[in-house]
Amino acid sequence: MSEAYIKGKNFKGQDYHSQPFLLGEYDHCTFSECVFSNSDLSECIFSSCEFENCDLSLVVLKETVFRKVKFKKCKLLGLRFDHCDSFTLSFQFENCILSFSSFYKLKLKNILFDDCKLDEVEFSQADLTNAVFKHCDLTRAAFEGTLLEHADFRTAFHFSINPGINRMKKAKFSMENIVGLLDHYDIIIE
Repeated sequence: MSEAYIKGKNFKGQDYHSQPFLLGEYDHCTFSECVFSNSDLSECIFSSCEFENCDLSLVVLKETVFRKVKFKKCKLLGLRFDHCDSFTLSFQFENCILSFSSFYKLKLKNILFDDCKLDEVEFSQADLTNAVFKHCDLTRAAFEGTLLEHADFRTAFHFSINPGINRMKKAKFSMENIVGLLDHYDIIIE
């Protein structure tokens, strides 16, 4: 990895799909309307950075570090967050598309997903204690052996979570979306 250290810089409208991204450490940087799709961000470090209106679909994240990173209105299709450096992993997502991404076995306590599309996202064996899924579409998202204690699903929709194979003590649901906990029982609710 390059030894580049970039602090407090704003990047706008850059296309890293056609030109290589400078690998290194980014501290308090903002990326706006940038295209990273299919780029290799392996071993990059992002600390207190914000990505807004960016396309990061199919980006390679081997040992990538995300510390206090915010993603807003970003397209993050097919990302393997489970390949990131998990030691200090912390991020939040607002109005993002994360479909087909994986958070397998990650510790994501207190993570916030706000108004996100999470179709077929892999959450199996992850620690989502105190996670908030605010207005999120969880169509075909996978929860198996997942720690969901105190997680908030009150405004989430289209989820199917089997309480028998996940730890869900004190998880929050609304009366409107409780059917997502009963799908696995093949019962009819009218």
